[in-house]
Amino acid sequence: MEDPSQSEGTRHWRSRALWLRIPLLALVTVLGLVIAPPVAVLPWALVLALAASVSFLVQPRHRLALLGRFAEVTVVLLASWSTPEPGWVLPYLMAPMAAAALTANLGPQRIQKWPIESILLSVFAAAVLGAQVPYIIPALRDEYLVAAASALAFAFVAALVASWLGHVHLSRSEDAERPYEEAAALLTQLRVVARQLPGSTLDPGGIASEIVDSVAEVEAVDRVAVLAASSGRRMVVLAEHSPERADWETSPQMNTMMADAWAGQKPQTGQLPLSRSSSGAVSSMVYPLVAEGRTVALVALESDEPAAVTPVLIPQIDDATRGAGLRLETALLFEEVRSMATTEERQRLAREIHDGIAQELAMLGYGIDNAMSDLPEGASEASSQLEELRSEVTRLVTELRFSLFELRSNVDRKGGLTSAIADYARAVGSSAGLRVHLSLDEGGARLPAGTEAELLRIAQEAVTNARKHARAQNLWVTCEVDPPYARIEVTDDGQGLGGDAPEGRYGLAIMSERAERIRGSLEIRPREPHGTTVAVVLNASARPGTGNADAGAEIP
Repeated sequence: MEDPSQSEGTRHWRSRALWLRIPLLALVTVLGLVIAPPVAVLPWALVLALAASVSFLVQPRHRLALLGRFAEVTVVLLASWSTPEPGWVLPYLMAPMAAAALTANLGPQRIQKWPIESILLSVFAAAVLGAQVPYIIPALRDEYLVAAASALAFAFVAALVASWLGHVHLSRSEDAERPYEEAAALLTQLRVVARQLPGSTLDPGGIASEIVDSVAEVEAVDRVAVLAASSGRRMVVLAEHSPERADWETSPQMNTMMADAWAGQKPQTGQLPLSRSSSGAVSSMVYPLVAEGRTVALVALESDEPAAVTPVLIPQIDDATRGAGLRLETALLFEEVRSMATTEERQRLAREIHDGIAQELAMLGYGIDNAMSDLPEGASEASSQLEELRSEVTRLVTELRFSLFELRSNVDRKGGLTSAIADYARAVGSSAGLRVHLSLDEGGARLPAGTEAELLRIAQEAVTNARKHARAQNLWVTCEVDPPYARIEVTDDGQGLGGDAPEGRYGLAIMSERAERIRGSLEIRPREPHGTTVAVVLNASARPGTGNADAGAEIP
């Protein structure tokens, strides 16, 4: 049975080796019938066909196939020796020799520099020729040996060419398949890791918080932050520790210590402030987190004492961040892969909905319109039912349009989170007849891309609940982003929590899961005199006086 692991290219070369025998066998048979009596040619042609048929019936690397090729060489030499015209069958030597070279790359050692089996066949043929010499008529001996040696040499050259072609073909095939094999291996490992490790282990924010907490224990350090690279020219603050809110510099181009630490992968110390909110003289350090020779993130340290942060602290920072670079890089890569996969899946779902059920519902609406136009006069009851059905189809089409818009909405790396939320709220409010009131506050620093995506989805779900279930007339959307702190609040003047449909409760549960994924807190509370407020707060401790100040019912 053929090895199922063989590629299509391998089967191609096996087919070449297999069908090479058919034209050569036909050629030597016709040549023999022309120059010799049929009774001397046909029996040997039949025996040669039987020897060659072994390769038709078994796998090319099987032992029987190997013996069959040696049998073919033996039959060719015996036929040429025992017939009056010896040259008729000698061209067939190319078939077993070239076939051996072509099939040499089908085994476990697929790429062979030399056709070993073809060399062995040549040695075997030479030995058989040597054994035939004493039995050849002296008058024909020289002519026969020259013809046999020439045919054998030509067959060996053909084997070398066949081996080279097979080597080139399989090398190109493996080169083309190697990136896919490596990608498959990496994705398989990623799947195993994703299944075995808990979610917090691959959370960049959680790992960054651990780093910050460890470094903050170093004596004389007042403020610490972990900053990672983003898709833009600015960095993102993953976590921080500070008695008061620190406005960290997120542009390495504006801070020589950060730029030197990132490029040189060496800690940098000095009196240059790392946060814009620093007042007075400070001492600071930028410590790079490196994994496998790559800079992953920067740990920014500040002290209000001018001489407190010095190179003497570097060994302590080394101990506090040991192994953190690799763990953080793994989490960031996992977050990026998950974000890319999620975005692609949302786009795919949007395309399928648009091309599938949305088109079918539209056709259904047209069909109802045609049915209403064909109703006879006086069929008021049927007309009323069709109008109700048409209204329901229109409502479903509208909901699908909102869903498509939500699926296709993403945070633009240039516009920012608040811009994406504002655009979505305006579009939904305009379509649903809601008056939207926006309060936006976002600085130049950005949150990690995965965090921004989750906050956008939470805001979208809150706006959708207000539109579908609250029966509201006004919508207040507040976005405050000051990394690592963020607060998104959506308030409506609808019927309140008591009127929420089961679908609305399900949406609140989804929002809670998203908030937990980014280590945020989700709260809901009633709005006076009526309505609901949904708020998600990220890193509330980084913003004194806010965050947990609002009392509300936490969603489980």
